[in-house]
Amino acid sequence: MDCKMQHRIISVVLVVVISIFLFGGIAVAQDFSADMVSTTKAGVSTGKIFVAKEKTRMETLQTIIITRIDKNVVWILMPAQRMYMEQPLKPENVVATTDKMPGEIERKLVGKETVGGKRTDKYRIVYTAADKKEAIFQWIAADSGFPIKSAAVDGRWSIEYKNLKTGKQPDSLFEIPTGYQKFSLGVPVMPETKAEEKTVEKEKKKPSKFPIRIPKLPGKFW
Repeated sequence: MDCKMQHRIISVVLVVVISIFLFGGIAVAQDFSADMVSTTKAGVSTGKIFVAKEKTRMETLQTIIITRIDKNVVWILMPAQRMYMEQPLKPENVVATTDKMPGEIERKLVGKETVGGKRTDKYRIVYTAADKKEAIFQWIAADSGFPIKSAAVDGRWSIEYKNLKTGKQPDSLFEIPTGYQKFSLGVPVMPETKAEEKTVEKEKKKPSKFPIRIPKLPGKFW
């Protein structure tokens, strides 16, 4: 793989890893799929989301993020390169779509608004994450009780679900497709033979040409 391709993949991975910190995984009692619109200072992005209890699949233009709460892992798929990366899933990045968020200490109804044609109750929620207080707005659909929109109180980001459809999702959506190679710091991880193990160990000791520094982001954002 040439350097230009490595840089391109790493750039994509950085954006995706940050999105994992922002939006994490979802634990729900009901399977569903929906269109997803997320807004940050960088702009507006759209995608699809599929959820089956403790499994989540988020599809964007360049990547697919599969979150497996049951395995405490996140797989970042890069279809164009037929590669994937693996990241550990931290419990604090998991959001339960229940009446109460993990660490929640205050929930106040601030009004009623229409979001995407649905009547919602808008709440201001305060919770603790990493020993720090955070606050978000959340819009709960009156008909389903589902949070169809969440946003930072200061407007830094928001995420909204549209065209939500409930129903069982195929198990294959939440698995790594056959033929994908594992990618790690610019080096695809290939199946190893005993003769190759020593070479691989030497490569691990060498400093990466493309070090990835993951920015430390505060708590949960969803």
